[in-house]
Amino acid sequence: MEFGIQFFPDIGPKVKAADDYFRDCLALVDDTDALGYTHVRTVEHYFEDYGGYSPNPIVFLTAAAMRCKRARLITGAVLPVFNNPLKLAGEIGMLDAISGGRLEVGFARAFLPHEFSRFGISPDESRDRFTEGMEQVRLLLEGENVSSTGRFHSFKDVTSLPRPTQRPRPQFWVAALSTPQSFTEAGKAGHSVMAIPLAGGKMKELVGLYRDAWKSAGHPGQGRVMLAFHMFCAPTKAEAVEIAREPLNRYLKSLVSSASAWTEGMNSKDYPGYDKIIAGLAAETFESQVQKGAAWVGPPEEIAEQIAAYDQMLGGFEIASLQVNFNTIPLDAAQRSMRLFSEKVMPRFTKAARAA
Repeated sequence: MEFGIQFFPDIGPKVKAADDYFRDCLALVDDTDALGYTHVRTVEHYFEDYGGYSPNPIVFLTAAAMRCKRARLITGAVLPVFNNPLKLAGEIGMLDAISGGRLEVGFARAFLPHEFSRFGISPDESRDRFTEGMEQVRLLLEGENVSSTGRFHSFKDVTSLPRPTQRPRPQFWVAALSTPQSFTEAGKAGHSVMAIPLAGGKMKELVGLYRDAWKSAGHPGQGRVMLAFHMFCAPTKAEAVEIAREPLNRYLKSLVSSASAWTEGMNSKDYPGYDKIIAGLAAETFESQVQKGAAWVGPPEEIAEQIAAYDQMLGGFEIASLQVNFNTIPLDAAQRSMRLFSEKVMPRFTKAARAA
C-alpha cells in the first residue's frame, strides 16, 4: 500500500487567510519525500468554505512540484463540467512539464448544488459534460491536429501545447462517491478510481464493481483504487482525539451545509439518491467515522489496526490519500502526525507490499 497526502481546504477568511493556509500546506509538502509519502493531491471547488480556497488544483500542484522531487502530483479532481477542455488540456501539459512528468489527472463530475447554480449549469448535464470533457481532454493530450464535435464544446485541427511530458499522457483517475455506474464505467475504461469511504461498508461493493468491470473489459491486473481518509496520529489516543475531534466534526458539518440543497427538494437524474446520501452524512460524527474506519485517528498501533481491518474488509486497495491538516489542525500538529505515521505505521504496510 502507498500513502500520500491531500489538501481539502475546509476553511474561510474568517478563520484563516488564504496565504496563511497555503503557506502551511506547502510546509507539509516539504516533508513528503523524506517521510516516504508518494503523492500530493488537492481538489477543485468554488465559492464557499468547503473547498473554495482551491478553485484550480493545478495552481497549487505547480507550487507543490517545486517543494518535492519524487512525490506524484494528483488532481483530486478537476471538473470538466466547469472547464473548457482546450484550456484544461493546456494546463495539464504545462504542469506535467514543470513537474518533470509527475502529474496524474483525476476527473470528477462535481456534486455541490451551489456550484452548478452559480455557474449557470444544470446538474442534469453533469454526466454528459463529464464524459464529453474527459474524452476531449484525452484526445488533445494524446494526439495532434485533433478535432471533436461535442454537445458542449467543439474544436477542429487543434494541437494542444505544451505536449505532455509523459507519453501518451499522464495517468487518468475517475473520482466516484457512491454511484455504482461511476465505478463500473471507470473500470470498463481502464482508468484508476479515487473514492471517499464516508459511507463505510458500501465501499466494498463499489470497489468490487470496479474490479469486475476492469477484468471484464480485458485490462491487465485489477486496476488501482485510491481511498481518502482523515488521518491524525499522536503518541496517545487521548491526545489524538483532543486535537482531531472538533476539526473533523466541523469538516462534516461544512460538507453537509455546502451540499444541503440535495435535502431541501433539489433532485437530478444524474444524482440518484443524493438526498439520502447527504441526509446520512448529516448524522455522521467523529466517533462514527472512526468506528467505520473512514477516519484514522489515534496512536500508531491503533491506526495500524484500523488500516489492516479496513484493507481486509475491502479485499485490498492500492493507495491511501490522507487529509492531514483538515479544518483547523495546526501546522505543528500536522507535521508531528505525518512524521509519527511515517515512522511507526507506514513501514508495516509498505514493507509487506514490497514483499508481496
